Order: sequence, then structure tokens, then C-alpha cells
Amino acid sequence: MKTKKVVVGALAAMLSLSVCSLAPVAAAGETVQISVGKTSAEAGAAFSVDVSLADIPSSGIQALDFAVTYDSKVLTIESVEQGALINKSAETADKSASLSPLFESSINKSEGYVSMIWSTSTDDASYWLKGDGVFCTIKGTVVSGAANGTESALKIVPISRETYAGSGSSNGDIGCGYEKDGKPVKIATAVSNGSVTVGSIVTTTTTQPPTSKIVRGDANCDGTIDMGDAVLIMQSLANPNKYGLDGTDSKHITSQGQLNGDVDEDVAGLTSNDALKIQKFLLKLITEL
Repeated sequence: MKTKKVVVGALAAMLSLSVCSLAPVAAAGETVQISVGKTSAEAGAAFSVDVSLADIPSSGIQALDFAVTYDSKVLTIESVEQGALINKSAETADKSASLSPLFESSINKSEGYVSMIWSTSTDDASYWLKGDGVFCTIKGTVVSGAANGTESALKIVPISRETYAGSGSSNGDIGCGYEKDGKPVKIATAVSNGSVTVGSIVTTTTTQPPTSKIVRGDANCDGTIDMGDAVLIMQSLANPNKYGLDGTDSKHITSQGQLNGDVDEDVAGLTSNDALKIQKFLLKLITEL
């Protein structure tokens, strides 16, 4: 990625700083989950995938920027539409919106990436990104002649640019956070990449009854406790149609996974607190689930 047309706001740029006296403060114990969906489409046909956010802290997000890379030999991206998670009334509350939209995207078809940014200058947090849901939807077509069965990855990466104008330092982070008392606060992110598979895929979903043995934390039932378990829990909450108990994705959560993932004893059933507790366990902040 050589350049991008998206205009990065001052706050979003500050959140990405790696060297500067204004380097942001990190928000402790908070990680926003960013995930791209998986879908399939015939060669020459249209496709659509959602980019979702989950586990947004109660403070909300005032600025967010990242890019999604793809294989331009297999896919053509036509548009990026803001999702339901974005509070459209923020456009009227933010006086700077008349100069530049709060949500912007830029598609580089030759290099195969799409950059996107949402930021607002209003300090009224009620207009910030909050809750779980779809941040944006990427739409495009599969290139005619693409081989059936080809899986083209959609990877979430930092936007390629300088950390700030004239810094000479390349940005290496996803910008996510807010401004507090005149200083940027950066929120950590975890990503789950998606894909578009060429051809029609018939998925047979068999619901397996849960067993009596519960492996605490193993939400994806792969025999290990890792970040994938926390991500699956958040995906099942943010996008139940794909990752819920009866989701369309082949890796959706199962009944056994729901039992395994329910590690927060204060609230019955899966919540974002279960994913947070698993992350604390992985970071060795707690010794058991």
C-alpha cells in the first residue's frame, strides 16, 4: 500500500503514534474484537461480507481506522457501506462533518486493499461507537474465470501511512480509541479475518448434543484454550446469524461450545464477560477459569 485517499483525522492519527510526546495512553484490560465474515460466490457473481465490532468498552470508540486486504486477481471490491453500529445522528452533532464525512473508505483495486476510517470530533460519547454489531459492509464481485474452490482471504491490517504528517515513521497499529482530558487513549484490538470462496458451497450443519464433560474456556471445542475461543464467543454475540448456535458459518459455536465458554459465574449464558475472562486467563491475570 503506497498511499490512501482517506483523510485521517487528527485524533485517529494520534492513536496510531509510535514515537511522539503525544503517544497515547493504553486503556487497561480492554480489547475490541474486529471480525470479517466469510461467504461464497460463483465466478462473476456478486458477494457481500460484514465487518463487525464486538466487546467495545463502555467508554465507546471516538476514532477507528484499519484496512482490509484482498487478492485483486480473484475479487473486485465495488463499495463499502457504513453499518448499523454507526450512529448516523453524529453527522449532525459533529460540526466538522460538513467538511468531511465521519465514515470514509478508499478502495485501491490495483494493490488489493480497502481502507476505512470513522472518527468524530464531538466529545459527547453518546454519538461514539458503542455496543456490538456491523461496522461496515464490503460489496464486490468475484472475477470471471476464477477457479472454483479458490478461497480469497480478507485480512484486517493497519492502514499504511505515516504515523502523522512528516513523521517519517510508518504506522504499524490499528487506530482505535478516544480522547480524554486532551490526550488520546488507545484501545487494543484483536482481529478475526474472513474470506470469499469461489463457487457454491453446500454446508450441512449437524447440531451435536452437549456432553456431560465441560472443558471450561474451550468455546470452539478444539481441545485448547486460546484467543480463538474469546473471538468465537464475541462473534456469536455480534453476528448470531453466522456464528450463533444455528449459524450459517461452518465454524459457528455449538451447544457444547456454549457450555464450555460460559466461564463467568456471575451471569448465566454467554456474554462478553466470558470472552474477557478467557483473555485474562491467557494473559495470566487470573489462574483458573
